[in-house]
Amino acid sequence: MMKKFWLVQAGDNPSSDFFISPELQNADVQVFDLSRLPPSTPPETGISLIFVRYLNRSWLRWIEQYRDLIADLIYFMDDDLFDAATHTGLSITYRWKLYFNARIYMSWLKSQNASLWLSTPLLADKYKAWQPKLLSAKSPYIGSHKVKTVFYHGSSSHMGEIRWLLPVIRKVLEQDESLVFEVIGDKKIRQLFSSLPRVNVLHPMSWISYKAMISRPGRTIGLAPLLASRFNDARSFTKFYDITQAGAVGIYADHPVYQSIVSHQVNGLLVPMNEQRWIDAILELSRQCDIREQMLTQARAGL
Repeated sequence: MMKKFWLVQAGDNPSSDFFISPELQNADVQVFDLSRLPPSTPPETGISLIFVRYLNRSWLRWIEQYRDLIADLIYFMDDDLFDAATHTGLSITYRWKLYFNARIYMSWLKSQNASLWLSTPLLADKYKAWQPKLLSAKSPYIGSHKVKTVFYHGSSSHMGEIRWLLPVIRKVLEQDESLVFEVIGDKKIRQLFSSLPRVNVLHPMSWISYKAMISRPGRTIGLAPLLASRFNDARSFTKFYDITQAGAVGIYADHPVYQSIVSHQVNGLLVPMNEQRWIDAILELSRQCDIREQMLTQARAGL
């Protein structure tokens, strides 16, 4: 019978991807988010319960209530979270995080006869009295699909367009797992997109830095939405040049600003400012590698 594990972690994280997932690749695994309350019902008898790096008191109380039903209680760490002497030089905020979410539970874990899984020989040697299990890191990138970057590089004056794009990008990322979204913005923008997967928020930068950044390869589809306003009516089509320099094909608002340089389906796409039309355009262009290459060639030829 396949062994059953409950994996408790603070959201998706590199520790689980590099160490735990390879170890449990042939097991029956159910994942729980540490930030949420434990189940309100008892676990199935004989499960193995793994905590990745961190614990909290809600789960502690739950374990104490159902410890007799848990076959193995396991704690994994890939840094020395228990020894405060090794935390010298870390920020005070991070040191408090390690204290409240890891270090204070060391004695409790021992009292519960928890097993210790570790990531390096140094840690295994340091905590050898615990008879730990040493895991080996494996690449989480093997077999992963090629990622395509969709980007919007509007400044703070385009906050309306950024907010307009949020539901569009949400649907696009839900329907095409090969896509990631890149946007430039501050903490406010980061919070706006925080609920979405595969979003990279770049810190605002100087024009010199931006020109260097946009000239690096790796971007696929550039977005240039434009909401109706008197201020936007006076804008130029310079985003066409940014997107083309990035080696990407642009999806542009069907607006006089872009109609003056973009020929629809020739050197880019002109799409009315309708959410579903933009969702469909992004997803279709993502699938059409040959058409993207043709339009990029035409866009470059017109520079």
